[in-house]
Amino acid sequence: MSDHCCQKKSSELKKLAKQQGKVLWIVLSINAVMFGIELLAGVWSNSLALTGDSLDMLGDAIAYGSSLYVINMGSKAQARSAVLKGGIMFLSAVVVFARAVYQLALSTPPELRVMSGVGVIALCANLICLYFLTRHRNDNINMSSVWLCSRNDIIANTSVLGAAGLVYLTHSPLPDIAVGVFLAFVFARSAGSVLSESWQQLKSA
Repeated sequence: MSDHCCQKKSSELKKLAKQQGKVLWIVLSINAVMFGIELLAGVWSNSLALTGDSLDMLGDAIAYGSSLYVINMGSKAQARSAVLKGGIMFLSAVVVFARAVYQLALSTPPELRVMSGVGVIALCANLICLYFLTRHRNDNINMSSVWLCSRNDIIANTSVLGAAGLVYLTHSPLPDIAVGVFLAFVFARSAGSVLSESWQQLKSA
């Protein structure tokens, strides 16, 4: 009876890992494609918000790849993967803040059509990612951390569109720069949350 229960549990865990793997491959692919699109669009349109969001996409793609690597491993390996994700979030915050200083010195407004158009595409892409990840957000720390990454993307995309609207109304680059700094703050705060949780799990593993 006990062996039967153990075999059933093992089978359920393998099935869950397979489902998680499929979801992670889907969202990894979406984020990798959107990283390239947003980076090119951000540089071409001189938009800090788009550039910052593209780095978030890259960080998420790396995080999803890391999650795929540890999906069949124990809680300690998954906690280490979460530490990597937290580090990527923090690095993104530093890069975006540095870019904000550069953009402030230039004081050149971004190209609104590109900024808003790509912003809408990125928002739709991340809503799809969040939909796939939500059903697995409570499975383990590995999946909860990638869900948090995806949630941050929605915040970032909404902020990009808000910045585009404010740039249109004010004819100033400051809203775009302000959103870039806001994204840096969100990345840093999320990094702290993920690093704290994963460190606690590493100590208890």
